Amino acid sequence: MAIDVFAADEQSDHAVDVERWAGLARAVLTDRQLPGEVEVSLLFVDEEAIAALNERFLGRSGPTDVLAFPIEDEPELSGRSPDVGGSGPGSEAGDEPFTLLGDVVICPSIAARNAAEHGVSHDDELALLVVHGLLHLLGMDHETDAEAERMEALERRLLERHHR
Repeated sequence: MAIDVFAADEQSDHAVDVERWAGLARAVLTDRQLPGEVEVSLLFVDEEAIAALNERFLGRSGPTDVLAFPIEDEPELSGRSPDVGGSGPGSEAGDEPFTLLGDVVICPSIAARNAAEHGVSHDDELALLVVHGLLHLLGMDHETDAEAERMEALERRLLERHHR
């Protein structure tokens, strides 16, 4: 299984080690034993950018800490595959296309405020947001108490295993 994580820091409020967080994302996705080739985008943005996304896609006003945009409603079944049939640079006939799980968008300045409120480090809060966003891409949610408990328990296990 190959996992491709595109990570970009598109803000300047807080220093972000994109390679570290891409590594955490790869470790979490590997841990979840997804079939085939998987691709995810991990974007770090400022408050203005995440507020615009929050309003446009969720109808909520103001910035938030993390947003997840799954490509499909049921990524565990299929995800979305890029067009098949041609070959691009670096591909060989027979290469399997990646399953595009989606995008996780994180706001480091909101994470910094949350970290202070929760009494944890900024890195610990960013790690939680990376894992939380990925679990949303994998179909988990926290709409009910039972769902929230399952998701939080898995977040804790994944962080214990993969966050240094």
